[in-house]
Amino acid sequence: MALGNHSTITEFILLGLSADPKIQALLFVLFLVIYLQTLVGNLMMLLVIRTDSHLHTPMYFFLSHLSFLDLCFSSATVPKMLENLLSQRKTISVRGCLAQVFFVFDTGGTEGCLLSVMAYDRYVAICHPLLYGQKMTNKLCKGLAWGSWGLGFLDAFLNILLAMSLDFCEDQSIPHYSCELPSLFPLSCSDISMNFTVLLCSSLLHALVTCVLIVFSYALIVSTILSISSSSGRSKAFFTCSSHLTAVLLFYGSAFLRYFMPNAGSPLELISSVQYSVVTPLVNPLIYSLKNNEVKAAVRRTFTKYLQYCRKLTTEDDGELVYRSKIFWFGDNQRIS
Repeated sequence: MALGNHSTITEFILLGLSADPKIQALLFVLFLVIYLQTLVGNLMMLLVIRTDSHLHTPMYFFLSHLSFLDLCFSSATVPKMLENLLSQRKTISVRGCLAQVFFVFDTGGTEGCLLSVMAYDRYVAICHPLLYGQKMTNKLCKGLAWGSWGLGFLDAFLNILLAMSLDFCEDQSIPHYSCELPSLFPLSCSDISMNFTVLLCSSLLHALVTCVLIVFSYALIVSTILSISSSSGRSKAFFTCSSHLTAVLLFYGSAFLRYFMPNAGSPLELISSVQYSVVTPLVNPLIYSLKNNEVKAAVRRTFTKYLQYCRKLTTEDDGELVYRSKIFWFGDNQRIS
């Protein structure tokens, strides 16, 4: 990237979470375990939802997209962080940094939209249960899901397009473990007013619209639940929404602290960033599996089918082995019943 009168910057230095080698080793083990559990948990959710016909409903269709998003979201930052925790030079190329910025924006923006779509799904299920099948059609669900992906991509594309024209000064240090757009602005020698305005407007608009949709949906949901005369019915309805509401609070709470925190690189800002980019992708499948009897039953059915399939393969292999042994001892013309 040519920078005119400034030196050509080809890489940035990620200062990370700590400069102490012992703490870095502990963090490496901790985040590696979390990342592996994130992969296993979300892949398991994708597999179970894909293979179990009982989960082929709009709610779990959106949940499968959320699990895939969590995989992408975590994979955009955690592998590079793990690499730098073991490296002496904790660097990332400018292109790699911008690519990381794009994928964080894309997956984060898409997840925000998807959470609002899931809130609408819960609203229809609780407030209009008899019309749920008519309202949440397959075509509408696919349109809402792909619309969320499209809006997330558009938001990321606009911001990264402007970021690619930035010139960077001699200071290459990013007080963070990953590349995110707010961390790049202080390193730029260019005028960032346009970049900052677009980032602020797109983030506020994105967050405001999705939050308003979620709040409005849950206001109607709460109103409907309170009108239910049966206490067991009310508790069941609240329980249905609790998993999604927990995921919303985790995602929006930590993301708000990250992008609207005035002090870049502060401990609270780093903790909030770890929360939404590392911990939340791990917690989401746990929230939806541990608190959901349908998912737990589907997991048991999936593993039962897998064990039965393995036994069938073993039986067929043993039968083939016996058949081949008879052919060996009695010849090809020997009839085997």
